Formats: sequence, structure tokens, C-alpha cells
Amino acid sequence: MGKVLIKNIKGLVQYGEDLPQFRRGEEMKTLPILENAFLALEDGVIVAYGSMDDWGGITDWRDLEVIDAEGKYVLPAFCDSHTHTVFAKSREEEFVDRINGLSYEEIALKGGGILNSARKLAGMSEDELFEQAMARIDLLKSYGTGALEIKSGYGLSVEAELKMLRVIKRLKEASGLSIKSTFLGAHAFPAEFKENHRGYIDMIINEMIPKIAEEKLADYIDVFCERNYFSVEEMAEILEAGAKVGLRPKVHVNQFSALGGIKKAVEMNALSVDHLEELTDEDIEALKDSNTMATILPSCSHFLSIPFGDAKRLMENNAAVALASDFNPGSTPSGNLQFVWSLACVKMRMTPEEALNALTINGAYAMDLSSTHGTISVGKKTPILITKEIPNLAYIPYAFGDQHIERIIE
Repeated sequence: MGKVLIKNIKGLVQYGEDLPQFRRGEEMKTLPILENAFLALEDGVIVAYGSMDDWGGITDWRDLEVIDAEGKYVLPAFCDSHTHTVFAKSREEEFVDRINGLSYEEIALKGGGILNSARKLAGMSEDELFEQAMARIDLLKSYGTGALEIKSGYGLSVEAELKMLRVIKRLKEASGLSIKSTFLGAHAFPAEFKENHRGYIDMIINEMIPKIAEEKLADYIDVFCERNYFSVEEMAEILEAGAKVGLRPKVHVNQFSALGGIKKAVEMNALSVDHLEELTDEDIEALKDSNTMATILPSCSHFLSIPFGDAKRLMENNAAVALASDFNPGSTPSGNLQFVWSLACVKMRMTPEEALNALTINGAYAMDLSSTHGTISVGKKTPILITKEIPNLAYIPYAFGDQHIERIIE
């Protein structure tokens, strides 16, 4: 990419040195913005920034791209720490079922939901999955996403789970984004194991995890801890098996019910606990002052018409909150984090500053990317977003139907 100078920036957002790995509680109101600023990059690495008043000019113009950002904001790209970007087909027929009165759980019990996606994925080749996912990633980039976590979980067999994870590995190499891979074989019980939970858990532990470790196919391990899916005890057993081969937990919990999975996940050093549409006092206490990121997925709440996560209560109890898209074909067929930003403000009463912290510095932490992404600091290689001309930063979640990102510099 060579050298890039962005000058006359209306506001350089989330900048600074010696910043924390993440912000929690009251700290999430803090959002550093430097007005009338410049930013210099070389081969994608931030080499300098500051006020235009202090800018000493350019001494070497060779191979330099100069961008005039007058009236525009510059910020670190969004970090989407929870997605299911690799999938086979859309599920709009279930969308119509919900309009006609069926719940997500009722659709799943009649063979829809995750099992529907698993059936569709089983017949697709690795190349087809890869090509479709690459097209989705290009769209996510256009919305401002600069780092991505992708889960398996639509395979639910040894062969299909490995196929998904191999596709994610290829995406890591080809997409230009920083991508983290999560093994989610414990997403649902396949139909043939409906009455034999022990048999499927044994398959995950004894067949899937060893092969994943052998091929180095995953960074994290996930379990859908929920009624009608995996119990807290089953979750703990699977997470422990993953931990033995170096897979840190990032866990689905409390989407429809609170079973105690949050407390157990925190005890097991989970990097994040995700969903959290339902929260108890015990859940809040477990997350208070912890280093486990509470990741909320408001687009899922919007699409399924279920409660929105109580970010305010979490922040009031000194928890750290991230926001992610949950991009998937069944419950969140959108990966647009600009829309997530708006939902967080409108439906969860987060301020624009709190929500942007949740989408950048805290999202980076939820993927172990704090050293490279989420803030504008010298030496970092985070992709950079340049907005269109906007009156202020709050305009992005305010005008929620518009595309506000003019360019992403990777």
C-alpha cells in the first residue's frame, strides 16, 4: 500500500498511546477525539498522528497518497467478534414462519433453525462455501468491519465441521482481514443424536477436537448453552476438552433463558460470553469486575423480537460490554455494524460513545486483537475508516439507513 497521509481530519477518533486493553463501566463513556488532525500510515501501520497545527509538513513525497478528509471523521475499523459468516443458504422461509406466529424455538423443534442450515451445508463443497463467504466478507468490509470472528456450527458432523473450519482458514489467508476461528460443534444436537446426547458429546470430544487441534483449525471453542440445547454441565465438559488443546472459550449463553452458564464460563476463563438477552443478578455479579467480555448482539434481538441485552445494567456494575453482529442466515441476516451501533443507542440506551467503544476497543479485546486493532495508536495495523462528510459522530447511529463509510484503508 505504501505511504498514506490523511489530512484536515474533522475528528480523529479513538486515538492515543498506553490505552487500556478494553473499557469497562463508566470508562465506556470516554472516547478520545482529536479535532483538525492528521494521520500517517506506512504499509498499513500507523506511524504518526496529531493536530494539523503541529504538523511539520512532508519531507518525502515519493509513493505518498494524500487524502483530504475535511469534514470527515477517521476511526479504527469495527471489530465484529461474533459471526457465522460461513453458511450454505439463506432461511427466509423461517422469517415468514415467524411472521405467522412461530417462535425461533418452535421453528427449531420442527426441524428448522440450525439443523436446517446443517442439512443445506452438508451438500455444498468447500470451494462453494469459500466463494460465498468471500463475497459476504467484501460486503462486511464496505460497512466498516476490519476484523472478524467466524464460527463453525452448521456442520454438526466430523466431516462437515472440519469442512467449515478449513473454509475459515482459507478466508484468513485470502480476505485481507484479521479473522479468528471458533469451533462451535456444540451448536445443536443433530437429529440422529436427539435422544443420545452422550453420543454426540463424545464425538465432539473424542473425534472433532483432536482433528481440529491436529490441523490447527480453530482459535476458540464455543457451546450453545441454552434450554433445548446444551446444559451448563455439558458446556463445561466440552469447554474443558477444548482447553486441553489450547482453545479458549467464547460462549453462547442466556439467549432465551438463564441457566447459570455465565458464572461457569467466567470461572473457566472465557474470553467472552455472548448474547445475554436474559440476565439475572447472579449473572451480573459474575461479570462485575471480570476480564470476560459481555458481548451483546442487538441485531438478533431486533430480528427475532426478543429482549435486548441490558448494557446499561452491565456498565453500571463495572462490566465491559462489546457489540457484535451475530451475522447468520437464521436469526441475523445482516453484518452491518453501523446498524448495530444505531440499535445499541435506540433500543439499549447506550450513548454513541459507549456503543463505539463496544464496537472497537472492546470488540478487539473479545478476539485477542488488542495489540493490533480497535484504537489508533503508533505501531498498530488496524484498518482505518474514513467517513463521508457528516456533522458529528452521533450522526452515524442517528441516520441509521445510510452508508456513512466512504473508504476503508487496510
